[in-house]
Amino acid sequence: MEAPKAIQHEIGGVQNDALRFGLHGVKSDLVGSHPLQSAYESATKTQEEMKRKVLANTYGTSFPLKMDLDRQILSRFQRPLLPSSMLGLEALTGTLDDFGFEDYLNDPRESETVRPVDLHHSMEVRLGLSKGPVCPSFM
Repeated sequence: MEAPKAIQHEIGGVQNDALRFGLHGVKSDLVGSHPLQSAYESATKTQEEMKRKVLANTYGTSFPLKMDLDRQILSRFQRPLLPSSMLGLEALTGTLDDFGFEDYLNDPRESETVRPVDLHHSMEVRLGLSKGPVCPSFM
């Protein structure tokens, strides 16, 4: 038996299939969406590194490793077929106290035009008993 032949879509580690991955933009690779966003991301990264150093000095070097393991476990935890709010991860990272755009501009998933999730249909699609999108989002 021959192995199935596949066309490689990566050249030098870059995905070059425009229909699958969209058009490649050079500007988006070079510059972030806004200068304040890159400054905010670098500041939060520096703050997290300092917090890790303080925890390592206070509680020992294994404590930040345990927190990383907890973060990995909580970031993978999701309910089947339903969007997860990642409450455990937000509690661990301390982002429950942050005031984001969804707090004053509303979460798009809580809009009046969004259909509620039909769990029976979603499970049928997942098991191959029915066709269609798993979760039709808008009416």
